[in-house]
Amino acid sequence: MTEPMLFDSWAGLFRVLVVGVAAYAALIFMLRASGKRTLSKMNAFDLIVTVALGSTLATVLLSATVPLAEGLLGLALLVYLQYAITWLSVRSARFRDLIKGEPSLLVHDGQYLDGAMRRQRVTREEVGAALRESGRQDLEDVASVVLETDGSMTVIGR
Repeated sequence: MTEPMLFDSWAGLFRVLVVGVAAYAALIFMLRASGKRTLSKMNAFDLIVTVALGSTLATVLLSATVPLAEGLLGLALLVYLQYAITWLSVRSARFRDLIKGEPSLLVHDGQYLDGAMRRQRVTREEVGAALRESGRQDLEDVASVVLETDGSMTVIGR
């Protein structure tokens, strides 16, 4: 027998509705309880945790083989680990260096640093877009452009 493609049962839809609302509410509560840092601009580590949270939430929602309690425990574990990692990184420079990247200088004194741009896989067009976004037209007016750990670029004028 083939798997149903459009509709299986009202019980399945009801389960998704009930579990979805409960899991979503629990996730929002956990994220609020863990503090603003969990929801701030993301670096690579934060992005991984966010993707893992989304994947876990989707599994809880759509897989009838995962009970709500186990799914909520999985979400809580990911939120707690995120909290613990950020707590440790604030208190230990050595730990922070393991988790976070360093900002990279891409432009210095109005000159592109091509080696740094190549290492970070950033094009001159992307730097140009950051310049325009900051309201600057000419590279000569820029002291530096920094690629931040969250992937954004900071433009510092002269």
